Amino acid sequence: MQLPHLSELYLMYFIVPLWLAAGMADWFCHRRSGIEHTSGPKESAIHILMLVEMGAPVLAALFLEVNALVLLLMVGAFFLHEATALWDVTYASAHRTVTPIEQHIHSFLEMLPLMAVSMMALLHWPQFAALFGAGPESADWTLRWKDSPLPREYVLWLMGAIFVFELLPYAEEFARTVREKLRPRQHSLN
Repeated sequence: MQLPHLSELYLMYFIVPLWLAAGMADWFCHRRSGIEHTSGPKESAIHILMLVEMGAPVLAALFLEVNALVLLLMVGAFFLHEATALWDVTYASAHRTVTPIEQHIHSFLEMLPLMAVSMMALLHWPQFAALFGAGPESADWTLRWKDSPLPREYVLWLMGAIFVFELLPYAEEFARTVREKLRPRQHSLN
């Protein structure tokens, strides 16, 4: 068994858990701000879209051989996520107060994916360079399972953590915002 590179360990056990923690902290900010009473299901749907945008490259990194195609997917998803994040904050700030703490958490949620993609580019430099026609290798555009899979325990831990700390909270947020939108309004009699 090949020992993981120190950068791979840093990515797996520092960057990824910190990214999950930032996502959970952002959910707490949304809950505390009463998103269901302000920006509602539209903002919550944008959050789910951002989860999907980053989920695809995370799943690719976990299960597929990282080559030029997967790296291009990661880079493209990062830029798409950044555009969606700008849309999210623009929409949210027009409908509710986005506190300085939430803004600070957003900076983590923008930089941690950049750090993850950058780390993947460094770990697979010949294929990253091949995207630009540089380096010793030709770009590999095939989709295939990892030749050396990540440790099963890590993959199971990460999938569980994503489910518990990202998917469940943001599904709850969406359900809460939809429920509030569908709730009959009380009309006060004057």
